Amino acid sequence: MHVQRPLEFISPAYNPLVLRATQLVLPAWLKSRKAITDIQADNVEVLAELYHQFQTGKIRFLLAFRHPSTDDPLCMAYLLAHILPQVAKEQNMPLQYPLHSHFIYDRGIPLWAGVRTSWLYSRLGGIPIHRGKVDRMSLKVARNLFANGNLPMAVAPEGATNGHNEIVSSLEPGVAQLGFWCVEDLLKAGRTEQVFIVPIGIQYSYVEAPWQAVEQILSQLETDSGLEPQEESLYRRLYQLGEHLLKLMEDFYAQFYPQMPKITATEFTTRLQALLDIALKVAEQYFNISSSGSLSDRCRRVEQAGWDRIYREDIKNLDALSPLERGLANRIAEEANLRMWHMRLVESFVEVTGDYVLKKHTVERFAETTLLLWDMMTRIKGGNPFARPRLGKQRVQMTIGEPISVSARWETYQANRRSAKQSITDLTRDLQTALEKMIK
Repeated sequence: MHVQRPLEFISPAYNPLVLRATQLVLPAWLKSRKAITDIQADNVEVLAELYHQFQTGKIRFLLAFRHPSTDDPLCMAYLLAHILPQVAKEQNMPLQYPLHSHFIYDRGIPLWAGVRTSWLYSRLGGIPIHRGKVDRMSLKVARNLFANGNLPMAVAPEGATNGHNEIVSSLEPGVAQLGFWCVEDLLKAGRTEQVFIVPIGIQYSYVEAPWQAVEQILSQLETDSGLEPQEESLYRRLYQLGEHLLKLMEDFYAQFYPQMPKITATEFTTRLQALLDIALKVAEQYFNISSSGSLSDRCRRVEQAGWDRIYREDIKNLDALSPLERGLANRIAEEANLRMWHMRLVESFVEVTGDYVLKKHTVERFAETTLLLWDMMTRIKGGNPFARPRLGKQRVQMTIGEPISVSARWETYQANRRSAKQSITDLTRDLQTALEKMIK
């Protein structure tokens, strides 16, 4: 890892030709590269009516979609480009092309997905955002497009994937804040559009239960972790592997980071949460940042602190550095990257519990948990966690929820600062509840 220039803001540069080309190749891409064979959606007529009202200048709205997988944005794109037009036609509701949305994405995605991704996302109208700090430039652009753009907005309010079909992570308050900002901007401009947030559920299932593929990955993980071949049930093997890995990591941090608190708990979930806390504290102490907040919040702060040492905004001209200065800057970047490794282990396990599979022995829950363990072990071994194996063909079920009116909450929001904070909390809670109710 070497010192890099600052991460520049990637301005949205929506291009309808790029959008059209992307929409045309999307179905084949999903089937050939993502193993998604079928996408179905419920209540799409609600979405058709929303787009109709948007295009006639009556409303503004934001699509708040679940984020269990990195494939979610592709599913959203398919919904808007292929399912929505068909339903609108059946409803005799003419909609204007394009049926698309602006969207907010993590600024870190182009760092691992490549420069072509930043080019594509920009031409599709995407807005990058730094999740670990108040990104004023991104928020300003998103706020303006929400109120004045020719397309609706789309955001994953969970902020990141959690790897679980049936667990909704705690939502970030930014979506609610964007909603209230939009109402405020419309009122200041003397406009009468109503503002809504639309919850959208996304759930994956396997076309054929991939038990054999799950067992093969589990066997490889057992071998790589030093466990002897097991003759137990699949659940018992999965649990034993989890216990084994937890003990290995507890011993690792106890031996090499003795300044950290000792784990005294005996229950699996409590031990896991204590381990995640310690792993984050190792990084937080190095970066001299707070350990307050949720695990997700702490992960984002560590990520930003690492980026600040790798993508150096305080160095005006990297080329002007002397060889010695560059060597020191490279050393800081390398150390920051190593400390971020601890955070990367944590971020995949934010929503992991000890009883997720026990409560419901479905192949989807087995697969999700097994793949999260694969992610962890791949990172520890120094492999590429983005080369995650595909276990089998999947179908996707999407659900359009009832729109939540932000405008109806404006009077309470604007009363005073305390009311504004409570209104954001209440709206975020109601959106969380709506997304959780869509899980089947």
